[in-house]
Amino acid sequence: MVENELLPRMRQDVMDIFKAGLKAVDPKLCMHRCCKREENILTVSHRSYDLNNFERIIVIGAGKAGASMACAMEEILQDRLTAGIVIVKYDHVEKLKKITLVQAGHPLPDANGVAGAEKLLALARQADEKTLIICLISGGGSALMTLPAQGLTLSDKQKTTQVLLDCGATIHEINTIRKHLSRIKGGLLAKAAYPSQMICLVLSDVVGDDLDIIASGPAVADPGTFEHCRIIIETYKIQHCLPETVVQHIKKGVQGLIPETPKKESPVFENVFHSIIAGNINALLSAQKKAKQLGYKTFLLSSMIQGETIDVAAVHTAIAKEVLATGHPVARPACILSGGETTVTIKGPGKGGRNQEFALACAIGIKDSPHVVILSAGTDGTDGPTDAAGAMADHTTVQRAEASGLWPELFLKENNAYPFFDQIFDLIKTGATNTNVMDLRLILVR
Repeated sequence: MVENELLPRMRQDVMDIFKAGLKAVDPKLCMHRCCKREENILTVSHRSYDLNNFERIIVIGAGKAGASMACAMEEILQDRLTAGIVIVKYDHVEKLKKITLVQAGHPLPDANGVAGAEKLLALARQADEKTLIICLISGGGSALMTLPAQGLTLSDKQKTTQVLLDCGATIHEINTIRKHLSRIKGGLLAKAAYPSQMICLVLSDVVGDDLDIIASGPAVADPGTFEHCRIIIETYKIQHCLPETVVQHIKKGVQGLIPETPKKESPVFENVFHSIIAGNINALLSAQKKAKQLGYKTFLLSSMIQGETIDVAAVHTAIAKEVLATGHPVARPACILSGGETTVTIKGPGKGGRNQEFALACAIGIKDSPHVVILSAGTDGTDGPTDAAGAMADHTTVQRAEASGLWPELFLKENNAYPFFDQIFDLIKTGATNTNVMDLRLILVR
């Protein structure tokens, strides 16, 4: 292949590989793979349920993939479905017949999320031994299914969420606190629905697929405590940034004045079954398969990468340079894949997200390394508070930017990756994908 054709081909290849990863975690396809119905028998993973044993079958849930999951559930249950309510992010919708969709705010919760959660909890409380509840959980459910604990307001939760996002707390830490400020998370939904039978179908968006963290585990025993919340707040030194009502609520919980979230010994979980229908590794494996079809030798680094975005970017660019220099850990033409979810500690006033920041840091790192293309994007189609899924970078990115009067290091310092990539036309915009299994990062080296 001639030199001037190589880079456009690599950029097209990396997009095709990313799209193959997205396709593998399409919620409808994943739901139909996991759930089968033959007459009155519903089989979920390895468990079977006789639908004739139930007088009512209801669907509840929350998350960015909720609409697509609900659509599949209507197709599977058909006439046996009684009713349902699922809370989704604005514009993440499908046409449904029996299940009501409530659109709400993400990543900051809003009044629609509170109203939807009230209705969802009321529907769960109506359940009895003759009710089968199918709970659809996906990433984003924590913000979408917001129901402040007694004495707290929506404003308290909004401010707390923003503080936790800005300080660089991990999703595990954020959700540990969210569960202790809620009337529905941390197993409290299962408590409300007891003694009904509950099937929880989960599209994972957290590292390690921890069920108690995904959407803050509304139907999962909570291993976290108020004491854990106190330690997180002290670790990030954010006590004075949080609403005083939140600080006092956690203090009362530590003192035992507020009941803890349900733990694993509680009987409310004895009728609850969870099945993870897909996660980040499924997207990575599909992307890897596509890369091989395109002629690349592949190396799947990990689906569980966490840490500060700039640090993770430095490791990835070092691997790309190693491939160029020595052919390790994989020979050229190479495709290195990784997944997970990094964090950005906000230090500047700019606009962007962890994937755009990753791509910008990589662009600086590979500016003298030809024949390298790097893509980083969120599978949900939204990176931070932007309309981009992520961004793409190659060895010409810095050169093209500086020719337009843009200085990459300054944009990176100000957490301002969005306008940087917007001006050089390297943002990746997919629109709402209606799925969410964290991020995909792809490096091509030829």
